[in-house]
Amino acid sequence: MIPLCANISMLYNEVDFLQRYELAAEDGFSGVECLFPYAYSAAEVNAVRADAGIPQVLFNTSAGDWQAGERGMACHPDKAADFRASLQQALHYACVLNTPLVHTMAGLLPTELELVEAEQVYVENMIWAAKEAAKAHVILTMEAINPIDMPGYMLTTQEQAANLLARIAAVNVKLQFDFFHCQKYQGDSLQRLLQVFDQVAHIQIAGVPDRHEPDTGEWDYQQVFALLKSHNYQGFVGCEYRPAGGTRDGLVWRQTVL
Repeated sequence: MIPLCANISMLYNEVDFLQRYELAAEDGFSGVECLFPYAYSAAEVNAVRADAGIPQVLFNTSAGDWQAGERGMACHPDKAADFRASLQQALHYACVLNTPLVHTMAGLLPTELELVEAEQVYVENMIWAAKEAAKAHVILTMEAINPIDMPGYMLTTQEQAANLLARIAAVNVKLQFDFFHCQKYQGDSLQRLLQVFDQVAHIQIAGVPDRHEPDTGEWDYQQVFALLKSHNYQGFVGCEYRPAGGTRDGLVWRQTVL
């Protein structure tokens, strides 16, 4: 059985964040992921995680000022210091929580830059970040995010991500393949996954196009899990969806999809 991790930034919003670890464990998830754990100290988060007996698989670097519209800093030439601070913060949490994967958010394309210029800034920042992450035995992930849901994001397609990954050329930088983002924006997600399969460290799922439970919408996740099993996928699958109703009521999707 491929292990599932609950994205507790989206699931279990019926309770406070720190209570969600226990609920995810009770519901049989093999791990948890989240967007940002930084509202609490690493020690606080780790204490509830350990009490629940569930691993923290992944979280993101800080997006910056989310309320002001920031979505990461790695492609911004004037935010190098902020990016480096966010990476060090994430690595501290990863060490305390024993988290193997950190998604490094690229950020929105700066209005004053051409895409090729922002990509070069991103590559240079990620080369530095990879060296720092290696000291902490952490793998950094890159995720293409669809510009329909996140307009202006610098990294939008699987092909772009693979190209940038090759330029970074670090053994501890991998791809994070999100079926929701890929299928909603590009389509043909199974073939796109196969093209980069050996470089993928983490996979995420949600119904397309509304980002509800994986058994809703136009995309058949039964074929996804069949492919992952046939190709002996060794990572986690993150359940990064917004429940259409109560979180626990919606978990019946696992009985039909898996």
